[in-house]
Amino acid sequence: MLQHKIKELASHNHERIVAFRREMHRNPELSFQEVETQKRIRNFLESNGIHDIKECADTGLVVLIKGKNPDSTTLGLRADIDALPIHEQNKTDYCSHNSGVMHACGHDVHTSCLLGAALILNELKNEFNGTLKLVFQPGEEKLPGGASLMIKEGVLQNPAVKSMIGQHVMPLIEVGKLGFRKGLYMASADEIYITVIGKGGHAAHPHQNIDPVSVAAQIITSLQTIVSRMAKPSIPSVLSIGKVIADGATNVIPDTVVMEGTFRTFNEEWREEAHWKIETMVKLIAEANGAKVEVEIRKGYPYLENNPEVTDRTRQAAVEYIGEENVVDLEIWPAGEDFAFYSQQVPSTFYRLGTRNESRGITSMLHTPTFDVDEEALRLGSGFMAYAAISELKFLEEDS
Repeated sequence: MLQHKIKELASHNHERIVAFRREMHRNPELSFQEVETQKRIRNFLESNGIHDIKECADTGLVVLIKGKNPDSTTLGLRADIDALPIHEQNKTDYCSHNSGVMHACGHDVHTSCLLGAALILNELKNEFNGTLKLVFQPGEEKLPGGASLMIKEGVLQNPAVKSMIGQHVMPLIEVGKLGFRKGLYMASADEIYITVIGKGGHAAHPHQNIDPVSVAAQIITSLQTIVSRMAKPSIPSVLSIGKVIADGATNVIPDTVVMEGTFRTFNEEWREEAHWKIETMVKLIAEANGAKVEVEIRKGYPYLENNPEVTDRTRQAAVEYIGEENVVDLEIWPAGEDFAFYSQQVPSTFYRLGTRNESRGITSMLHTPTFDVDEEALRLGSGFMAYAAISELKFLEEDS
């Protein structure tokens, strides 16, 4: 059976894929700076006989693997390649060599798994029809998002992608399992920047000042009513202020307070309305207190919606590949992900690869300095992506 061949190839390639992941983990690069990472991916592909490679969005790559009748249909597979500005605290022999930069979101795993899938799919290209477009994408962690740039440069065209599959590690799911959710899955993610401008002075004479700290406190607490009292209960929303700088002292009221935060939701109409409400509320509170304010809302990634049909087919492929007992149904996840740009263009699904192993102490969450994965996940991650790709190609060809 096809899945047995794929599992054998995934096991055969496992050590090479783990070695690549460790090398990439040692040498992380920040968003849109992935020059050496791009070279490393290209060298790996070319050394394994895969040469249909083009650069995209400066540091990204687009790779074609053509099966029989390559013009019949095209499926996209995506991995992100950038790292985060985090100082790694792990003590492994593959710990980051770049101080203050770390693969703390598993992009080294995503890239390695897609490379592993590439090896399998290239080996089996006479056993499927159509073309696979492998997208190694830069800049997922930084606005405007590498996905948006690659789409602008035509990554979904020539040949036109009929559907798209993406994979992401999940430290809440045990290694050996996969997670799926159809419909709404991840939130839009916008950045909020607020500067409250008052009049500083001696803290013993507040009547002579315009206290921006007091104004900022009112803004922070009042903004929460946008989620708790103005949003429809059926639309999940999050509004968090994560940074407040009020550079005064015990006896000094500062001139300004700077705040930064995020707004996330799962509905584009409410998203636009909430932006207006945030800006209006902040300005009115400042005005009522005699202060001035500057507000900027930087629109980030849209919400991510998994196409029900593509997700059902991919989930069924997972049941066939690892058994129903190893397939997990996911809840909505209010983090942002620029794979959403693809999902808004073509039917797509974005699923989760379990990486947790409590017995080995591998439990740290994403975006933390101690994040790591059980590397056994790479065997499943590369093998299943290849199996899901061939399964989806077969459906796309029959449906065309």
